[in-house]
Amino acid sequence: MDFTTFPVWGIAAGILGLLVAVYFAKSVLKESPGNAKMVEISKAIQEGAMAYLNRQYKTLIPFALVVFIVLLIAKGSGSAISFLVGAVSSGVAGYVGMTITTRANARTTEAARSSLNKALGVSFRAGAVMGLSVAGLGLLGVAGLFFIFGDAETINAFAFGASAIALFARVGGGIFTKAADVGADLVGKVEAGIPEDDPRNPAVIADNVGDNVGDTAGMGADLFESYAATAIAGMLIGFSVFGGHGAGELLFILIGAAGIVSAILASFLVRTGEDANPQTALNKGLWGTNLLTAVFSYFILHLVLPASYVTSGGLEITPNRVFVAVISGLIVNIVIGLITEYFTSNNKKPTQSIAKASLTGAATNLISGLAVGMKSTALPVLTICAATLVSYEAAGVYGIAMAAMAMLSTAGIVVAIDSFGPVADNAGGIAEMAGLEPEVRKTTDKLDAVGNTTAAVAKGFAIGSAALTALALFVAFAELAHLETIDILVPTTIVGLFIGAALPFLFSAYAMEAVGKAAFQMIEEVRRQFREIPGIMEGTGKPDYAACVDISTKAAIKQMIIPGLLAVVTPLLVGFILGKSAMGGMLAGGTFSGFLMAVYMSNAGGAWDNAKKYIEEGHHGGKGTDAHAAAVIGDTVGDPFKDTAGPSLNALIKVMGTISLIIAPFLR
Repeated sequence: MDFTTFPVWGIAAGILGLLVAVYFAKSVLKESPGNAKMVEISKAIQEGAMAYLNRQYKTLIPFALVVFIVLLIAKGSGSAISFLVGAVSSGVAGYVGMTITTRANARTTEAARSSLNKALGVSFRAGAVMGLSVAGLGLLGVAGLFFIFGDAETINAFAFGASAIALFARVGGGIFTKAADVGADLVGKVEAGIPEDDPRNPAVIADNVGDNVGDTAGMGADLFESYAATAIAGMLIGFSVFGGHGAGELLFILIGAAGIVSAILASFLVRTGEDANPQTALNKGLWGTNLLTAVFSYFILHLVLPASYVTSGGLEITPNRVFVAVISGLIVNIVIGLITEYFTSNNKKPTQSIAKASLTGAATNLISGLAVGMKSTALPVLTICAATLVSYEAAGVYGIAMAAMAMLSTAGIVVAIDSFGPVADNAGGIAEMAGLEPEVRKTTDKLDAVGNTTAAVAKGFAIGSAALTALALFVAFAELAHLETIDILVPTTIVGLFIGAALPFLFSAYAMEAVGKAAFQMIEEVRRQFREIPGIMEGTGKPDYAACVDISTKAAIKQMIIPGLLAVVTPLLVGFILGKSAMGGMLAGGTFSGFLMAVYMSNAGGAWDNAKKYIEEGHHGGKGTDAHAAAVIGDTVGDPFKDTAGPSLNALIKVMGTISLIIAPFLR
């Protein structure tokens, strides 16, 4: 097979993904948005979400232009253009996904008045628009830029552009959503004693906006970044292992194409019955994508790779050996999802133990949640270790890169399933605020309950993929920097290792502190409105929803700057001041520390959240009890854990890796 046609196949698959996304978008917009009240609420959520995105991207334009000019001078037009394309593509994916998901919420609510399957179909197709946009634009960007410039080292700035946007999207989106959520919960639920999504709560619209900017745009940018970084790092490793441009280098594009086609086919399997569990329908899509990707990959590998290739180091690489690496990456996808579900689902023992601890107050709730989060780190680490050893034994460093690419090739369906969650959550809120019949809320609650689990599983996927991506970037950095070994007995290496290990803690501290500052403003505003606007609690006065949205927006934009710059500037200082060995140590320390912190924080937060929901279902006395109040406090602490600091660490470790590829040729 002529390897020079591989980028064309990648471009075609990327375009196919985008065309199917357009088809799904049109099918969603054909659905009825419901009555005038539902349309009004949905429009308020949409306007708030888009206002936030507009302000975020406007804030990032000067940063992007500075980096573009620096790359133009230091690396040439190819790298500068690649960076810009990566940044713009990430932004476009966010806009497209947010536009559809914020319009699909009321349509899902209206569909829930007919059937569970129809509501699932509308919300999932809306999520699929985001998922296929992420995968399609990612593959189109990598394949298209390689087709133009013909060199993976030149286009690795595409991954840096995606990383930079993803970092700020994750941090900013996380601050926005948690400031609103904390304000809505502490003042609305605990102090005023009103339910979640109650229209009397001034922060309710901001809370619904936050679901979209955090989980939809944030997760999409995160996995877009992982997709691009993994593909390009793999191509750099393939160039080195196979000794130049060829099938081994460009195979990563074809595996990405296989994943997109598989996600498209599997998305049509997502259907459910009225009395069935929607989780089963979504699992069909996820498992179907993994199975089809494995089948397609097997045939691609045997068509493309030589029957046997011996590297300069004496390692024999065969199609079957590389296929073992592909399977190990796909297994990581499934296993980390199952581990995350076990530690965060309200049907499992860890979360139920936190709920039980709430009976004796907030302190024991917090202690139990912290313990669950810490316990949850061991199995994901062992999973990544096993996949690394298996893929390395099968095909060396090339196998590690291929395992990461196989996992990320399923990003289309993972983002689709994750983005379904905020749509379902918003749909329930609209049903509550519009005063619809209780049966509608019961239907949306079924979808929302599944959405909580899929969100946790998607976070697990994002963290696991970030770890494998970071390993691939680490190997690619070593290749570009001509760094054969990293000696930890050298003082500069140890210094880099310590700085890298400390960076996730400092970064998380700034992110958590930002949520606290923003939440303080939100709480004060909600209290002010309850105090000063007459008739809110009686339902005769209308809260000022826009004021709360504006507080979250301004706070998120302001507070995201310091952690974002910390992530970008620190690798540059370490690399240019201490050298490439220290940079290698920093990448190692940051990857391992960041991965553990991300798993710990995301799972602890998810467990706290579902422990609260477990009590709200009627266990341990149900709503309004002391146990429920303690669980709400635990959930409030867990919010910035699972939706701000934890997910942002994915972007942090990948930003370090993509920056290292940019500066590697300049390090001594």
